[in-house]
Amino acid sequence: MPRLVFLGKLEDIAGTAELTVAPGPVEQILATLDRALAIELLGEKVRMALNGSLITDMGGVTLREGDELAFLPPVSGG
Repeated sequence: MPRLVFLGKLEDIAGTAELTVAPGPVEQILATLDRALAIELLGEKVRMALNGSLITDMGGVTLREGDELAFLPPVSGG
């Protein structure tokens, strides 16, 4: 099964570090999530990595068995 991985504050919002989902188009998978979480994941500054490689657009991305889609929130520091 594909996994969604939530890092930083996104883990707090999701209430878990990762979530196993059914294979399919990312847009359809996000539509099944809690609305508040989906809105955060689609935020302008959230980056995504599919199987360790950054992607700039999830349009047309379909998760398959064993895939990992990580959501990376903006990082702040000094």
